[in-house]
Order: sequence, then C-alpha cells, then structure tokens
Amino acid sequence: MERKYDLENRLIEFAAAIISFTDSMVNSKAGNHMANQLLRSGTSPALNYGEAQSGESRKDFIHKMKIVLKELRESGVAIKIIEKAKLHLDKEAIVVYKMNATN
Repeated sequence: MERKYDLENRLIEFAAAIISFTDSMVNSKAGNHMANQLLRSGTSPALNYGEAQSGESRKDFIHKMKIVLKELRESGVAIKIIEKAKLHLDKEAIVVYKMNATN
C-alpha cells in the first residue's frame, strides 16, 4: 500500500498551530520576543514549501527545501527555550508542539 505524504497540508496545519500557540504565550518582554521569533520560524516552512514548488531548477528546489528544514529546526529550539523559560503556561501544549516540531 502506497503512503501519501501531504507535506503542504502538514506544514499549513503546523503554521496554524504555531499561530494559536504564540497567541496564548505569556505577555512579557521575553514572551513577546520569543512569540515573535517562533511565529516567524513556525509559519515560514509552509510559505517556503510553496515557493519551492516553483523552483527554477532541481538545485533551487533542494535549496528552498533546506530552508524549510532549517526553519523547522529553529522552531523546535524556540519551543524548547519557551518551555525552559516558562513563557507558555500550558505544559500539555508545549509537549504537543515539541512533538510536531520534530516529526
């Protein structure tokens, strides 16, 4: 049986989840800074994936997909910092987002 990986939909779902997650973070100088950082890196992969679909060459496509991966890794680290600094009060949400960031 062939498995279908709908990466675009998964990245859009991740971006939407990141938006909800950052909207419920602690409202402080550090909380706002990390929320903004995560918002950028967490929504960027879906947008960059869309751009990669129109890559001008195989090399361009690969480069853009590497940017997608780079942004996802950055999001994962940001979530770890948010957890460690207690910038989000919902511990269950943090666990879910950490799992999504690494899958």
